Amino acid sequence: MQIFKQILNTTCRKSLMKGQNINNIRKMSLDSTKLEITKTTTPKEKLPNDQLIFGKTFTDHMLEIEWTQENGWGVPKISPYHNFSFDPSTVVFHYAFELFEGMKAYRDTNNQIRTFRSDKNMIRMNQSAERIALPTFDGEELMKLIDKFLITDESFVPQGAGYSLYLRPTLIGTTASLGVGTPDKALLYVIASPVGPYYGTGFKPVSLEATDYAVRAWPGGVGNRKLGANYAPCILPQLEAAQRGYQQNLWLFGDEGYVTEVGTMNVFFAFKDSEGKKELVTAPLDGTILEGVTRDSILQLCKERLPSEWTVVERKFTIHEIEERAAKGELIEAFGAGTAAVVSPIERIGWKGKDISVPITAGDAGELTTQVAEWIRKIQYGEEEYKNWSRVAK
Repeated sequence: MQIFKQILNTTCRKSLMKGQNINNIRKMSLDSTKLEITKTTTPKEKLPNDQLIFGKTFTDHMLEIEWTQENGWGVPKISPYHNFSFDPSTVVFHYAFELFEGMKAYRDTNNQIRTFRSDKNMIRMNQSAERIALPTFDGEELMKLIDKFLITDESFVPQGAGYSLYLRPTLIGTTASLGVGTPDKALLYVIASPVGPYYGTGFKPVSLEATDYAVRAWPGGVGNRKLGANYAPCILPQLEAAQRGYQQNLWLFGDEGYVTEVGTMNVFFAFKDSEGKKELVTAPLDGTILEGVTRDSILQLCKERLPSEWTVVERKFTIHEIEERAAKGELIEAFGAGTAAVVSPIERIGWKGKDISVPITAGDAGELTTQVAEWIRKIQYGEEEYKNWSRVAK
C-alpha cells in the first residue's frame, strides 16, 4: 500500500507540474462510452455496385471528436455528414497539420461487418500524430467508436468480392493562428465511402515509370508516416508519367536507384535464380517506406505459406538489378500492395526510354500475385479466420 501511495503521489506531482490535476488526466482520455448519436432525417440513396467510384460518394453520417490542450478529448459524436467551418488562419491550411488512415470494412456472408487489422491502423495513426505534434489517443477506444459508426451506416457496406466501405480516419490541427507552433486544438473525424475496385479496370496489371527525377521520401523525413503532405507532391510526377503512357510511378532513391514504393503503395518483386531458388523482395523499413498494413500482412502470410524454395526478405534492391534479372529471365512477377487496391499486378516498367517487361503468367496477374490477393481476400471477408486479423463490428 505504501508503494502504491508513493506512485500515486509521484504521478500527482508530475501532473501538477504540468498544470494538470487527476481529473484533467481522466478528461483527456478518449472515451467511447460517452458517444452521442444523432441520426439523419434525410438518408441518401444507395448506389448499385457498378456505379461506385472510389472516394466519390459518402455515407449518411460521420464520427467526430474534438480535442483541446486544456480539456483533452471531448464527447465523441456521430451525426449527419456535413461541412466544416474553420477560420482562414487555421493551422491545417498553412502548415499541414494533417494525417489520415486508410481502412476498409467488409460485409461477410453472414452480413457481419468486418475491418481488417485495424489495430495496426491505430498504431500507425498515433505514430503519425506524434510526429507532427498532434494529440494521440487510445486506439482501441477509437476502434470501438468506428464499430458504432459502421453499425450506424451498415447499409452502405456493399456486398460482393472487391466491394467494401472505405474508411478515412483523419486528424487535423484546428488552432486559428498564423504562428508556427504546437496546435492547442484538433479534430479527429471519420468519414466513409462505399467503393469497388480501386482501378476502374479491376484486377488488371498496371504500367509504371521508374522515377528518379523526383523523390517521394528521404532519410530523416516523414515517408514512414501517413501525412497528407506526402501525397500532393507526388501528383505532378504521376501526371508526367501518364503523358508518357504509364499509370503510376516506381519511386527510386539516390544515385544507386534504390526501389522504394510504387504510386501510393508498397511494392514487391519476385525473382528466381539459375538454381531455381525463388525470392520475394520488398524494400526495408528504413524510415522512407510507409509501414503498410497490407505489406506486413503479405510478408507474414508468405513466410508462413510459401513452399521451401521461396525466401521472403526485406532488403535494398535497385532498378538496375530488376533490369539485369529481367534480361536474364530471372524476374518472375511484381505487384503493388496497399489498402485501396489491396494487390495490384505490374506488367511493365519504363526506364531510360525502354520498357522492362514483367511476366504475367496467370492471365491478368502472376501466380503469386493472384495467390496473395486471394489469401488476403478470404481473411478480409471472414471466409477464413487468421490471427484475429478480422474484427467484427459490434
